[in-house]
Amino acid sequence: MDYAAFSEALFPFASEVGYLALTLVSFFGSLIPFIPLPSFVVLASMAVGDHFNIHLLAIISAVAATLAKQIIFSVSYGGGKIISEKTRKRMKPFERLVKRYGAGAAFVAAATPIPDDLVYIPLGLAKYNPRRFFVATLTGKIVLSYAIVLASHFAGFSLLDPLVENIDDVSTIYIGMIVFGGSLTAVVILLLRLDWVRILGRFAPWTLIDEDKKD
Repeated sequence: MDYAAFSEALFPFASEVGYLALTLVSFFGSLIPFIPLPSFVVLASMAVGDHFNIHLLAIISAVAATLAKQIIFSVSYGGGKIISEKTRKRMKPFERLVKRYGAGAAFVAAATPIPDDLVYIPLGLAKYNPRRFFVATLTGKIVLSYAIVLASHFAGFSLLDPLVENIDDVSTIYIGMIVFGGSLTAVVILLLRLDWVRILGRFAPWTLIDEDKKD
């Protein structure tokens, strides 16, 4: 299966609805925590040729993804009561660690294909500044989107051919997404259960200090 056919099979409506399809895929693909919907496939395929404006593609993808991540951040920001007090106490040092590098961590998570929710959720729990989070995430998403768009526009379908040439059935992609999402969910559960007071107390003892109670 070539790249164009792969994209069409995975998202059959994308070529017909154009920018709207990219907006929906980018938003909902980023809104579902830990389930990696490969919106970059739609973005990359639309960037090939001159049918769509590559700058609009990058900006639409970045803004839609950032808005979705802002929702995840906001839910985490106000969702501390959902987590038990015992778990929050264990998580506090990790939250302080992520918060110290807040904007930088949010930017790196947005600008690279790492599971960014593993950074965004702790930032929300730590009550990181929402505006700084939005700016850092949007900047990172713009960098990532432009990298995908420019690479696809100038390299064409050959860029990702090695990744899709041996895929005959896109259902394997969906299965892989579910498995990967389940694995990330297990990682999050592990993060919640780890004793971060003991772990970070050795390597970053400053994370044990409650800034609000310092003299």
